[in-house]
Amino acid sequence: MVAESAALIRLGGSRGTTKTDWLHSRHSFSFGEYHDASWLGFRSLRVINDDIVAPGAGFGMHGHRDMEIVTVVLSGQLEHRDSLGNGAVLGPGEVQAMSAGTGVRHSEFNPSKDQPAHFLQIWIQPRSAGLAPSYAQRRFDEPDRRNCWCRIAGPPGPDGALQIAQDADVFRAAIPAGAVLSKALGAGRGAWLHVIEGEVSLSGRRHLSGDAVGLVGVSELHIAASQPSELLLFEV
Repeated sequence: MVAESAALIRLGGSRGTTKTDWLHSRHSFSFGEYHDASWLGFRSLRVINDDIVAPGAGFGMHGHRDMEIVTVVLSGQLEHRDSLGNGAVLGPGEVQAMSAGTGVRHSEFNPSKDQPAHFLQIWIQPRSAGLAPSYAQRRFDEPDRRNCWCRIAGPPGPDGALQIAQDADVFRAAIPAGAVLSKALGAGRGAWLHVIEGEVSLSGRRHLSGDAVGLVGVSELHIAASQPSELLLFEV
């Protein structure tokens, strides 16, 4: 079990907020006009934005450098275009990984006329600056992550996870009510657990949709679901 002193608790309701006529975003860490010196990131994990974009709206073409950007679509559709020549419409279960490297420009729009797009956008600092930009995407369906840790992004490996240029692994899991899912952590690794939806307990503490907990100095996690739950786990 995890000692209370080892946990950094980030309640979903305490996250930063950006709200416009077309965007509702919750920020786990400082981002844009939201700044909190207590929440600047967790190790190499820099951003988790929980975005809901209105139909027919989105982010126009804009640039990034030296950042690994992972986007997880939860519901609706997200249309991606970038200066590398990539273009796709992503749906639920699809994940994209973009290494901004020396510079890339991209846009993200909700192509639907009547349905919002809900997605998580994640930024991870790369192992070094000045890398070549790259893009990849893949669908990870619910059976792929049912009651297990499905690695969706990380260093190269045989499991088909999208590659990012950092020694950081991103896992997604779907846990049925009443189940317990465990995860051993490598020596010296930290973990950031983000509850996408549902209700789980870790070390006797209940965590709801939007909540997160950061852990260091821990060798194993044991997560119990009291409701059907979707989780992201960052091992960094």
